[in-house]
Order: sequence, then C-alpha cells, then structure tokens
Amino acid sequence: MGKIIALANQKGGVGKTTTAINLAASLAVLEQKVLLIDADPQANATSGVGLDIRTVKSSIYDCVVENMDPREIIVETDVDRLSIIPSHIDLVGAEIEMLNLPNREKVLKTVLEQIRDEYDFILIDCSPSLGLITVNALTAADSVVIPVQCEYFALEGLGKLLNTIKIIQNRLNPELEIEGFLLTMYDARLNLSNQVYDEVHRHFQEMVFDTIIQRNIRLSEAPSYGKPVLLYDASSKGAVNYLNLAREVLKKNNKHQLKEEQKVKA
Repeated sequence: MGKIIALANQKGGVGKTTTAINLAASLAVLEQKVLLIDADPQANATSGVGLDIRTVKSSIYDCVVENMDPREIIVETDVDRLSIIPSHIDLVGAEIEMLNLPNREKVLKTVLEQIRDEYDFILIDCSPSLGLITVNALTAADSVVIPVQCEYFALEGLGKLLNTIKIIQNRLNPELEIEGFLLTMYDARLNLSNQVYDEVHRHFQEMVFDTIIQRNIRLSEAPSYGKPVLLYDASSKGAVNYLNLAREVLKKNNKHQLKEEQKVKA
C-alpha cells in the first residue's frame, strides 16, 4: 500500500511546491513509483513538471466535484515513474461546491483510496491556506511534511497549522502523523538562517529532518523551464539536497536501508 504524504503550510513562499515537485522527482529517481497531486488552484506543481496549464482538460477538480475516475486524469511526466494529477483554476470554486456533499472532508480520501495501491508514494501539494481542500488532503494523508523557511516570521502561523492537524487527528484522521519539519531557503552565511535553524530544532527536536534545503539559484530557475531541478541541473546543490531528503524519507519509512556514509554531501 502506497504512503500518502501531504505538504502543507498556510504561509505562502516557504518552498512547499518546490519541495513537492523535487521530493516527488527524487523519490522517482530512487526507483519509487510516485504520484504527485496538485491540490493548489495556482497549479504551480502542474507547470513545474512541464505541463501547460492552459491545455489541462481534466484536473483534481473533476475528481473531487465530478467524481471522475482519477486514472482518467493521471498524466505521465518526463521523469520515469513520476505521474501527476494536475490542478486547474476551477479548484478555487471546489470548496463552495463541496459544502453540501456528504462527508465533504473525506472526498479526496475516497478518490485516493482507489489508486493508492498502485504507487509507492502519493504526494499532495496543498494550497497556502487551511480551507476545505487542505483539510481533505490532511484527512486523506498518512503524514504531513511541513516546510519552514529560514526567514523572519518563520514560526508565525505554525501554531495555527499544528492546531488544525490536531483537530483533524481528533475528528477525521487519527492515523495522521507529522513526517517532519523541513528547513528551506537556508543560507549558512546569514545569522538569521542559523537562528531559525536553532529555534526550529529547539521547538520540534527529532521531528525536524536532518536534510536542509539550501538557497540555490538553479532550484529557483528550474520551475520556469517546467522541470524538477534533477532534470535541470542534477549536480546543483538543490538537486543534491532533495535527493538526500528523499533518501531520508525512504529510510524513515523502511523502504530500504541507507548507511550514513552513503549519503551524498552537498
């Protein structure tokens, strides 16, 4: 049975979509069969893997609102073993249309249960909000990755997200776990980055991933070319960081044994 991981943070600009794209691609490169769900109306994950959002005919909207079979919507990407269910601007209206549905918080869970056995990992890129679509993603997920950028106000709003996760654990998905907090946009030259690093580790301790995503220009450029950074520049620091994160996720989930000395150094 495949593991479903949501990537969530209601704060925008924290590297959530960048992480969704590049963690998915890195897991696929490490021979895992991966499905990326773009659950954000901005559809940045969709364009980030090379799809033209103007030509997307069916999207996750059709699954959650029109009850379409997800297999009819899945699109292959340029990365072997990586597929995507794209998003569309129509998803903006989905929350209103879902209000009167029975079990409205579990619509996405019902969709993904149909296909989870066909993948090793299903990653859900959530929108930067705590609306009904994000609640659906957290209800469907086995765990959640929370990106935290190494910037001022990094911890602002995390309390609200953690409270939402606790409510979902209590009422909708008692099996939901925090996969880990991921520090992003780290720059070792800046005192602020190091202060945020220390603060996050002090608050969340072993729940923080060992891997840190460093600031990297190639990582920032890759989405404009519609490519994960591994296809854009496989030797870049960003590509190495995300490969190490993927290895850490695999190790945590006992997918394979990884000796510490095998870990690629950035």
